[in-house]
Amino acid sequence: MSDKQAESTPGQQVIALVDDDRNILTTVSIALQAEGFVTRLYSDGEAALKALLENPPDLAVFDIKMPKMDGMELLRRLRQNSALPVIFLTSKDDEQDEEAGLQLGADDYIAKPFSIRLLTARIRAILRRSDARAMVMIEGSEDNAESPGDTITRGRLLMDPARHYVSWDGKPVSLTVTEFLILEALAARPGVIKSRNQLMDAAYPDDIFVDDRTVDSHIKRMRRKFRSVDSQFGAIETLYGAGYSFTDG
Repeated sequence: MSDKQAESTPGQQVIALVDDDRNILTTVSIALQAEGFVTRLYSDGEAALKALLENPPDLAVFDIKMPKMDGMELLRRLRQNSALPVIFLTSKDDEQDEEAGLQLGADDYIAKPFSIRLLTARIRAILRRSDARAMVMIEGSEDNAESPGDTITRGRLLMDPARHYVSWDGKPVSLTVTEFLILEALAARPGVIKSRNQLMDAAYPDDIFVDDRTVDSHIKRMRRKFRSVDSQFGAIETLYGAGYSFTDG
C-alpha cells in the first residue's frame, strides 16, 4: 500500500497508522475517520519513518511485527529526532515487546486482537496528555520558570499527570497510559480500597468493556516495574475479594 497523505482542516488531529496488514489499516482508518480524525496509512516502516519526520502527525500507531523495518526499529530511529506520541500494537501477552517498546519511548501498547473503541480511547487519552504537556511547557517558558503543575506526591511516589511522569524515591518509572490512570486512581486516596470495577472505570472511559482480569494484569506489571527500581516495593496492596489500595507509608 502506498503512502496515503490526507489533508487536515484546522482542529482535526492526524493519526498515522503503520502496519503491513492492509485489512487492519483499512478497518482502523475508517473507524478513526468516523471519530473525526484524519489518517495517514503506511505499510512499510522505511517509508513511514521518512514521512513521520518530514510531516509529523499528532500521534502514530505502529505494528511491531513488520518486514524490512519492524516497529521497534522504526521507533528507535524516530526517537533520535522526534518525541511523537506512539502506540504499539503487540501480540497478545507479549510482555517482552511491551517492556522493550516502553524503554524505547512508546507511550502505550495494545495487544491484538484489539477493540477499536479501546484504541480510540487510548489515542484520545495520550493526545490529551500531550496537549497538557505542551501547555505546561509554553506556560513555563512565558513565566521564565518551570511550572510545578498539579503533581501528586504520596510518600516516595511522585506523579505528574501533565508530563505523564512517575518516579519512586527519585527514580523514574515508565508506565503506560492505562497503568498511569490506574495508579492515579489509587494514589488519589491512599488507604481507600478501590474495586476492580472502579479501577476499570478510571482506566477505560466511555463504557468500554474489558474483563476484570485485565486490571489484575496491569497491577502485576506495575508492581514489577516499581520493583525494578526498589526490590522492597509494596505500596500497591491487594485486598482479596475487595480490590486494591495504595499506601504511602
